Amino acid sequence: MPGLWRTRDEVQPVWPGTNHHLGATWTEEATNFAVWAPEATAAYVCLIDEDGVETRHRLTEQSLGIWHCALPGIRPGQRYGFRVAGPWAPEQGLRLNPHKLLLDPYARAVSGTLSYDPAIFGYAVGAPEARDSQDSLGKVPLSVVVDETFDWGADRPPRRRWRDSVIYELHVKGMTQLHDRVPEPLRGTYAGLACPAVIDYLRDLGVTAVELLPIHQFVTEPAVAARGLVNYWGYNSIGFFAPHAAYSSSGDRGQQVTEFKQMVQAFHAAGLEVILDVVYNHTAEAGVEGPTLSFRGLDDKVYHRVAPGPAGAPFHDTYWDVTGCGNTVDTSHPFALRMVLDSLRYWVTEMHVDGFRFDLLSALARTGQVVDMRSHLLVAIGQDPVLRHVKLIAEPWDASADGYRVGEYPPPWVEWNDQFRDELRDFWNGRSSGIRTVATRLAGSSDLYADDGRSPYASVNFVTAHDGFTVRDLVSYDHKHNEANGEHGRDGTDNNRSWNHGVEGETDDATILGLRRRQAANLMATLCLSNGVPMITAGDERGRTQGGNNNPYCQDNETSWIDWRPDDAWLDVYEVTKAALRLRREHPALRQRHFFEGRPTIRGGPKDLAWLHPSGREMAGDDWHDHSLTSLGMVVSGAPLRSPGPRGEQQNDKSFAIFLNAGDQPVQVHLPVADWVEVGEAVLSTNPRFPVGTQVKAGDRMRLGARSVVVLREV
Repeated sequence: MPGLWRTRDEVQPVWPGTNHHLGATWTEEATNFAVWAPEATAAYVCLIDEDGVETRHRLTEQSLGIWHCALPGIRPGQRYGFRVAGPWAPEQGLRLNPHKLLLDPYARAVSGTLSYDPAIFGYAVGAPEARDSQDSLGKVPLSVVVDETFDWGADRPPRRRWRDSVIYELHVKGMTQLHDRVPEPLRGTYAGLACPAVIDYLRDLGVTAVELLPIHQFVTEPAVAARGLVNYWGYNSIGFFAPHAAYSSSGDRGQQVTEFKQMVQAFHAAGLEVILDVVYNHTAEAGVEGPTLSFRGLDDKVYHRVAPGPAGAPFHDTYWDVTGCGNTVDTSHPFALRMVLDSLRYWVTEMHVDGFRFDLLSALARTGQVVDMRSHLLVAIGQDPVLRHVKLIAEPWDASADGYRVGEYPPPWVEWNDQFRDELRDFWNGRSSGIRTVATRLAGSSDLYADDGRSPYASVNFVTAHDGFTVRDLVSYDHKHNEANGEHGRDGTDNNRSWNHGVEGETDDATILGLRRRQAANLMATLCLSNGVPMITAGDERGRTQGGNNNPYCQDNETSWIDWRPDDAWLDVYEVTKAALRLRREHPALRQRHFFEGRPTIRGGPKDLAWLHPSGREMAGDDWHDHSLTSLGMVVSGAPLRSPGPRGEQQNDKSFAIFLNAGDQPVQVHLPVADWVEVGEAVLSTNPRFPVGTQVKAGDRMRLGARSVVVLREV
């Protein structure tokens, strides 16, 4: 390889450096480069100048599989990549190809984009067993040397308790791309999210944490790019330490790192936490016929799991894929596990984020081929002094049949509870499997979380997420409409549990539109007032629509962006959502740490929770199996609460009665005298004939409108 030791006309000194810190570590004296490539026979750090000219420097040292050197005079903003020489033996999981410029797996920033050219593939297109000799320089993104100095000032993590948390799942670009109160140059960026207009909106709504769809550097899959589309959601990571450069308003030479930190600082100053949706389960290099961008060219058989072959057979040249994305990261290998842990700690200690939601966690939580709650990753995180104290959310399934593990993840994990989602959708659509299951979900899903000592907040409750219909589409479409994705309708779930209320899609019919908006308000109110941690998908509270597309992962356009104009917004739904979150925030009775026990907290007192039949009696055995029952009352006593206060004091709160009627006819509810309060006042209502402020007394009959929610608070 020519030019290994020269930068144009002068000799560049190369120091041994150290293997202690992987990636590029800058100091005033020199920049240390280190990369894991144990099978390589030689490794090079390649500096790319402003004209795209490459200068290669041999990594002179190899220690414990890590190649390293230090180059004096290298400044922040310098673009670079790695090349490694070594064996090409796909049948052994070795795909080293010095013609491919590789991203640093530990790069703190990434510059440039991916071109969909044959040169990005390590093999000869059409002959996957042959090594390709085209140089990928100019076709692949580049790593960037970063100065990580930042003045955090008095920044402190809010550290909200789980039971006090309300999560708002949003996309960095989609949140502000159409926001008229965000300066145009900042729309769709980290700086745009940090604008007062956004932060004030979130605080006014009542959320406590934002959960950002993936912001690790990602690329679009070649097959998606071939359809003229892009990966919008970002579930195709290639840089687990680098904030996605396209979301930066200030540049991609390290400025994205500073801008991300400024965003986190602004959220913390407003008392809001930042949670990252992280995709460690696979890499953007996909299956064996995917591009060679980083991990595959360094040590393919370490980073990616291999499918098991017959007993005693040689290496099996097929990836084991339980992610549906072509490969699965092998966290059973110490070095792949180290990379994931190093990345997590970096985002907590250096970037100050407050937690993580793990996409398809079951794919990572495996010993051999089996999902294991004592797997390497789960044990390591549970023992880590940094990570075990941040918010950890599991998506408790993967793309395999045995990966579904809702209710099984150990502390300190909490879980996305899709059973809450499905049951609440079915209930409001009139298709519930039974009122008993509905009650269990409202009370915190004790069937899933109580048996191993966890609390109701182990359940992250949601009725929608980024993946699927929005709330507006949930009440407007019977079927998905994904034609724009270019997959002939094969993508996206068919199990939507939705109802169009008589017309497919948008309508001017005032009756249908009114019912849809009421049903949307019912879903949002039930979500916000159920025991557990509510998660709202951005825009649901104001009627965001995706036009019936339930999988717009490739729609970087108005389909996915939030429309902030008031003319088509469902602002009545917004007001109900805001009111429900305010009640939750102001009343500890509605966000309890302990599961309800159905018995008094003190002798002679009312039950902590009682379920009411519309006739006024407490629900009994046969009632729970009455499939014709579509309405239910939930009476929560606040006098006193089971949980003590911060100094051990007994806590008292108002008592509440939450009434739900999913039927298509009004119900006369008889309010009981025993174990109830003398006067209750409606503090939330989706029934226009029973407005907020209406008072009722014990023993009264209350007309609960069709498909409505009414919340009474003790006066």
